[in-house]
Amino acid sequence: MPYETRPDFSQLALADTPNAVPWARRHTVDALRHWQVPTSLIDTAQLVVSELTTNAIRRLEPGEEPAPYSAATPVSTITLTLRLERVCLLVLVHDYQPDVPVLKEVGLDAQNGRGVFLVAHLSNQWGYYAPATASGKVVWSELLLEPTGVEPATPTTGHQRSPFGQQDKALLAAKTLVGLRGL
Repeated sequence: MPYETRPDFSQLALADTPNAVPWARRHTVDALRHWQVPTSLIDTAQLVVSELTTNAIRRLEPGEEPAPYSAATPVSTITLTLRLERVCLLVLVHDYQPDVPVLKEVGLDAQNGRGVFLVAHLSNQWGYYAPATASGKVVWSELLLEPTGVEPATPTTGHQRSPFGQQDKALLAAKTLVGLRGL
């Protein structure tokens, strides 16, 4: 099916809870399979969505106890948007937290802190912005539909690429994909 005739937009609102991550991954896989996107892009998009959704979920501060659930417990939402363009897939995750994503260097054996690092290295471009009509932020990633074999341009958002070498990035991505498939 040519790209021009594919449905190009999907949006999913999720409760700001840990089970949002597997739901977001499943939704991504279902939408992209329906759009007949190449499997390699589905795998990459699933990983990017997983990382962006995980980062969007409110984290408890050290020592903070989770609030007991009741019908009166306020639940915040996050919104996953997938937009298929002619040459790329845009992944956007909106949350109501004011903190912005920070790209950190992480070791190959680190257990945490890889989310933005992975998004930065799997995306052609990525960034964030404050929505005009809502609070919080939208973190976005652009994934090319057909890799050109050329190293992506430096992101236009001002974020710098990691100084890690290509071999280190490939090893890290492989370890992460194996871990994701084990979930």
